[in-house]
Amino acid sequence: MSTILPTPKDSDTNQKYYSRAHAESLDEQDSLKHLRREFIIPTKNDLKSKTLAKSVATNVEQECEPCIYFCGNSLGLQPRRTAERIHSHLLAWASKGVTGHFVAHEDSDLPAFLNIDDVAAEKMAPLIGALKSEVAVMETLTANLHLLMTSFYRPTKERYKIILESKAFPSDHYAVESQIRHRNLNPLDAMVVIEPTDAESSTISTSHILSRIDQHASSTALILLPGIQYYTGQYLDIKRITAHAHSHGLIIGWDLAHAVGNVDVQLHEWGADFAAWCNYKYVNSGPGSIAGLFVHEKHGNVDAAAIRDNREGFQPRLCGWWGGSNETKFEMGNHFMPLPGAAGFQLGNPSALAITALLASLEIFALTSMSAIRAKSVALTGYLEDLLVAPSSANAEKDDVKLFKIITPSNPAKRGAQLSVQLNPGLLAGVMKLLEDAGLVVDERKPDVIRVAPAPLYNTYSEVWDFVQIFRGACHRVQAERIDGGKDVSGFRRHNEKGWSLIK
Repeated sequence: MSTILPTPKDSDTNQKYYSRAHAESLDEQDSLKHLRREFIIPTKNDLKSKTLAKSVATNVEQECEPCIYFCGNSLGLQPRRTAERIHSHLLAWASKGVTGHFVAHEDSDLPAFLNIDDVAAEKMAPLIGALKSEVAVMETLTANLHLLMTSFYRPTKERYKIILESKAFPSDHYAVESQIRHRNLNPLDAMVVIEPTDAESSTISTSHILSRIDQHASSTALILLPGIQYYTGQYLDIKRITAHAHSHGLIIGWDLAHAVGNVDVQLHEWGADFAAWCNYKYVNSGPGSIAGLFVHEKHGNVDAAAIRDNREGFQPRLCGWWGGSNETKFEMGNHFMPLPGAAGFQLGNPSALAITALLASLEIFALTSMSAIRAKSVALTGYLEDLLVAPSSANAEKDDVKLFKIITPSNPAKRGAQLSVQLNPGLLAGVMKLLEDAGLVVDERKPDVIRVAPAPLYNTYSEVWDFVQIFRGACHRVQAERIDGGKDVSGFRRHNEKGWSLIK
């Protein structure tokens, strides 16, 4: 298991706890430290260069200083295996053509094209606590949300509402609203949003979520919530909320974009009806990579006899060729018999190239477990929080704490890897510019939030220590310049015009 952080009890211990030497000792004890070598860490020179490096793979040998990359909540880093696996796939396509669908090679770890989605589903299942039959690797996140809501949102005259959180990622909001309009309903009436009860807090308590479900249960057809809220990093109580929804006879689905590969979810055990996620964040499979969906086995049954009798023998859905039975798929008939489970929700054949990139990352996950990843994440993010809230030195006033506050829950059970740090008004652009200049990669949410997400597969305690020193220095410098007006901050204003603000 990963390091469990000690709590400093006296001044001497306290001083050692907040030293870089302590961070280095935590790195030495880290049982997952070897996995960092599985990833290509961009160097500071890479980030500043306007041309592609001749050979990214040689960065370690070149001894270039790596950046500090705390942005895996937006886009995970590239595994070293990715280029090799994609090269193998391209060789198989080049040398076999269409017959590559049916031929596996002795010198390649990749399956034949025809079976690659099945293999990916099997390797993906442990990341979300699912049966292999409950997982399909397909499409993109929003497309999968639409497919799932088309299947599970069955409004009636009495029960027609969809419950979601008020600050849902915009694409989720758009998807819900368009699903409602598609059924000739009015979102003003049919869309129920859950707002935080405390104006000073961006998080939503579980009790408040349950009370809103109680309030609208008799008129609700579907609930869609995030496993982890993208802005605050809050980890919702999936198990408890799902059970409460089911006590009212409601269908509930989860957007796991920020949860998969981050926290140890158990979708099958917890009884979630459906879920969808992207794989380019903590799962590290590349920009806009192929996504995934989960459908609980209770919704994946197929009654072949009923279908043959022209009766409804499966969960209603949009149907496509690749979701059809393997026994009849190539007979080219027009009578749809779905595959059991989540695979039956597939439409067209998925990109083998995209799945190859996903498989490269899933190989790394197979070297450990989600429980071990989660244990390190709790320790790593806990260390980040401790350093951020501690005074800069034994004799320092706590003026730096006043420059920012953490809006992510402090309870490790209620957050994932990410801490969202809210800066005082007017600091964001300048601080982001200084972090960028120092080779630190985080992302921003205007007007004043920085999201910091150390990923346990490749980030270290020493990086956390270094980040906090640079971040605090940046906050102080920008605040001082705002107060005394001693320097031109127009460069900071220009930074506002572009950057990370459009990246999820």
